[in-house]
Amino acid sequence: MSNNPLIPQSKLPNLGTTIFTQMSALAQQHQAINLSQGFPDFDGPLFLQERLAYHVAHGANQYAPMTGVQALREAIADKTADLYGYKPDANSEVTITAGATEALYAAITALVRPGDEVICFDPSYDSYAPAVELSGGVVKRIALQPPSFRVDWQAFSALLSDRTRLVILNTPHNPSATVWHHADFDALWQAIKEREIFVISDEVYEHICFARQGHASVLAHPQLRERAVAVSSFGKTYHMTGWKIGYCVAPAAISAELRKVHQYLTFSVNTPAQLALADMLR
Repeated sequence: MSNNPLIPQSKLPNLGTTIFTQMSALAQQHQAINLSQGFPDFDGPLFLQERLAYHVAHGANQYAPMTGVQALREAIADKTADLYGYKPDANSEVTITAGATEALYAAITALVRPGDEVICFDPSYDSYAPAVELSGGVVKRIALQPPSFRVDWQAFSALLSDRTRLVILNTPHNPSATVWHHADFDALWQAIKEREIFVISDEVYEHICFARQGHASVLAHPQLRERAVAVSSFGKTYHMTGWKIGYCVAPAAISAELRKVHQYLTFSVNTPAQLALADMLR
């Protein structure tokens, strides 16, 4: 019997446990206020809790469809139409995922090939870069400068190359709280329209937005949404982060590819919670 354990070669050699895990454990250990992770210290809506209990009691306890419960996908399509003037197809363009992080991973994995370059705006959510690296991509970073944390479009254009495959943006932005305007999406479109570049728009804080003009979504931009994945999260919207239910909206061809990843990553998501959220949206 060998005394030398077989240790796998790490695909992410420079990464340890996520900083969220470390900081949340420290906050719990010291009974400190936890500002490291985006979850509240109060429960979500009572109606939502009651609807979860209702669906559990009425037998909705088996696998949901891979793409998500029909009622929830339809409610998301209607919500998108009401807010952004565009109604995605509930069957082919809306996918329910195990939180927004799974949606991001599935989309990045579906779109990024070895050697592809992916532009991220820093500071950024710490799950973007590892997912890009696991797909063999190369992260290209643009630092958002305080106090405004707005995109320098000249610097962005200078970073584009023939290898640029994907741009990942986040609005409202975590942690600066800067929001993109419609003019930012126009500027993005002008910069990439002649190139084969996809967009992931991380919009998990879309309903925690206090900008006078409201939330500007990539889905409201007719050209960009044809090559974009919009990602959102019910955990953030309804303060139920432990339910881990998010979703993404993308054109049918992109959705088909990210669903190939999703079906072998989680296959489907918590059934009674999806039904409860559909009731809540209605």
